[in-house]
Amino acid sequence: MENEAIQHTPAEPTSAEPTPEPAPEPVAESSLAPAESFGELLSQFEQAHKRESGAKQLEGTVISLSVDSVFLDIGFKIEGALPRTAFAKNAEDVKPGDKFPVSVKGRNEEGYYALSLFKVAQPRDWTALEEAFAQKSAIVGTVTAVVKGGLSVDVGVRAFMPASRSGARDAAEMEKLVGQEITCRIIKLDVADEDVVVDRRAVAEEQALAAQQSRAAGLAAGDILTGEVRSLTTYGAFIDLGGIDGLLHIGDIAWTRVKSPEDVLTVGQQLQVKVLKIDPDSRRISLGLKQLLPEPWDAVPEKYKVGERITGTVTRLMDFGAFVEIEPGIEGLIHVSEMSWVKKVRKPSDLLKEGDTVDAVILSISPAERRIGLGLKQALGDPWADVPQKYPAGAAIEGPVTRLMKFGAFVQITEGVEGLVHISEIVADRHLHHPQDVLKPGQIVRAQVLAVDAEKRQLKLSMKQLIPTSLDEYLAEHHVGDTVSGRIVDESKAHLTVELGEGIRVPCRIAAAAVPANEASSPKADLSSLTSMLQARWKGASTAATAGKSAATASEPPRIGQIRTFKIVNIDSEAKKIEVELV
Repeated sequence: MENEAIQHTPAEPTSAEPTPEPAPEPVAESSLAPAESFGELLSQFEQAHKRESGAKQLEGTVISLSVDSVFLDIGFKIEGALPRTAFAKNAEDVKPGDKFPVSVKGRNEEGYYALSLFKVAQPRDWTALEEAFAQKSAIVGTVTAVVKGGLSVDVGVRAFMPASRSGARDAAEMEKLVGQEITCRIIKLDVADEDVVVDRRAVAEEQALAAQQSRAAGLAAGDILTGEVRSLTTYGAFIDLGGIDGLLHIGDIAWTRVKSPEDVLTVGQQLQVKVLKIDPDSRRISLGLKQLLPEPWDAVPEKYKVGERITGTVTRLMDFGAFVEIEPGIEGLIHVSEMSWVKKVRKPSDLLKEGDTVDAVILSISPAERRIGLGLKQALGDPWADVPQKYPAGAAIEGPVTRLMKFGAFVQITEGVEGLVHISEIVADRHLHHPQDVLKPGQIVRAQVLAVDAEKRQLKLSMKQLIPTSLDEYLAEHHVGDTVSGRIVDESKAHLTVELGEGIRVPCRIAAAAVPANEASSPKADLSSLTSMLQARWKGASTAATAGKSAATASEPPRIGQIRTFKIVNIDSEAKKIEVELV
């Protein structure tokens, strides 16, 4: 009756019959109390098996596998279970019938025996303890009580385990260990004083490390795994892959720019990740999340073209430019030189700030290098595009002086367009050492366009061309055919040079008839009245005295210093040229 009752357990019987094992002490049928249940008998049976199994290494035979565990027949009526992570390659190569040496650690939540691949002994005397201490091997013990500073553990003799070596985080966890069977290692042994100190945490850490190494050995770059976010840092997230951690770097979370992992991930979140790299020395595992999503850059060559106008958001400002997000995962760079036609931008923050929405033109696309060059100023239009039509050579302009250089002055014609007035084109009446002698920044000036080169973005100006002179007044008051007075200042065989007024010198034709046959010398001209005569004459205010003196010399041959009457035979107002003939 008793034995038949023991053979029926909650779990299915194993396929192999266990080797004969010592059974519990027979209990007389009459001695069973009415309240004694089947569960109590089962507990006695299991405790007997635990005591026997702890004394020796068991051989377990694989009977089945689940997603997380490997189930083994250990000769008991209830199977034992090992996590798949305890095996290499996550137990991918393990199959039913395989045999492994195991030790029983206790019972798990599902009722199966919790097994370990570690060889664990259960000492019975001081000799066995000394051997375990010398070999630093793991042993089995039972926590009997919480004492000052730690726990009391029965390892065949009474041993002490410091709280710091128990693996428990607080007093509550230490209380839960009482009555449990644990695996530990002797770290101090004094037979004479019967002083034994044990360490549970070191064994647990070794088991965890072995499980991690076994798990890591079964991984390879490219594997896709499911894990749980264990913790978040500023540079990424640690993912629990089932006993081993991998790092998901912030740059591999998403194709878009992630400022903080906390913005997109939470502790405890389940993720599917890809193994990117495994360091062979440190066994560090690098993971990727975005690598399981479509790569935005693959579609860039078809979606975007050079010259296309786009709208984006400024994500980052650097010394050399601003990054603009065109779409999630796609950024372009506006170099500082492509920000303004009008002024030289020294740093992007002078014009932009993070979060700004801007229009830009695509200048270049390089999918292989993941680069798109953008232009901000191009979206505003090129102010030089219509300069040749609006400001042709000869046109008069007006604008402020923007810069003074040693060689000239820059004048702003319109927004984004400047012209240069060379120092030689500022004034006509004297030589300048520096433009600042007559100009200052901000001063409004008038100038004439001399030449335009839109390709080089150069425009040459002249201020002196628009400054009125006495020659301008003379041209405005005289016409072809007018008779005027002037002084001969130079002569040659071909022509004479005549001064008609202050600074007005013109060529004069010499007609043969104008030179008398008799070249007898005549009285010298009255030079004392030269200035008044010239001034009055070209202003059109001739006097009788002046006319008389001119007539007196009309019959004389021309010579330098002589005041004579001339006739205007040609006027070129545009070229500012006058030609006269001796009367």
